[in-house]
Amino acid sequence: MSYQGYLHIAQATDPGLVRDHNEDYIDHDAPLGAVTLADGMGGYQAGEIASEIAVTQIMQEIKTKAHSLVLGEKDDTSGYRHASLLLQQATLKANQAIYQSAQAQPEFYGMGTTVVAALFYDDYLSIAHVGDSRLYRVRAQQLEQLTKDHSVLQELVDHGFYTAEQARHSPNKNLVTRALGVNMDVKVDLTEVAVKANDLFLLCSDGLNDMLEDKHIEKLMNQQQPLNTIAEELVKAANQEGGEDNISVILVQASNDKQFIQHRTAWWQRWWK
Repeated sequence: MSYQGYLHIAQATDPGLVRDHNEDYIDHDAPLGAVTLADGMGGYQAGEIASEIAVTQIMQEIKTKAHSLVLGEKDDTSGYRHASLLLQQATLKANQAIYQSAQAQPEFYGMGTTVVAALFYDDYLSIAHVGDSRLYRVRAQQLEQLTKDHSVLQELVDHGFYTAEQARHSPNKNLVTRALGVNMDVKVDLTEVAVKANDLFLLCSDGLNDMLEDKHIEKLMNQQQPLNTIAEELVKAANQEGGEDNISVILVQASNDKQFIQHRTAWWQRWWK
């Protein structure tokens, strides 16, 4: 079965309790099954400009090209599905746009952003990510991180210098090794996973997972509450733990509920008018 379009989506973003403005940017398009989240960095207001460029560019590229592709078809050369390659190209274009803006305006020099973008199609999900913004999945009440951080700490954990718990308390936990807009070229990690009914996916900036342990996130995501409520509860919990950074979340749940599908179909018809 195809879950594209049969998706519950909720999002929330908050500056937190320490920062005076929000450099995160988020967006989604339910009919296309596209969601994108970015966490900007660098200079006065430059971070929020970088994150907005990233999300806007990626979402526009998906809207422009997704309908002309067989998203689930595999590319013979790369082995990835066309949906994944679309996300990759969209992310690379966003990188170029941010880099060129930074070069053209001295006050934005050095700006950059993390990004995690996802596209649902057929019964699959493609993910593109750069930096330490994350995508999690809850299946059968078990939380699993589907992306791997591009950060100094993750490399130290990989090489055995830190445990995951020690890394949580390191003063260097926010040093990323990869970001959009910093260089002309960037490597984009791609992930493809199967989607099952009632899978619940979370995209988040590090303002959430730096404040909350995975077990806490898992507990909140397993609440029998509307997605909007869960999104708000995640942000609230991160602020209760200190809110040291901007906090952004997007929740996406696949559904095969007939009543929901009928409701979504009616919504589509109104949306496309």
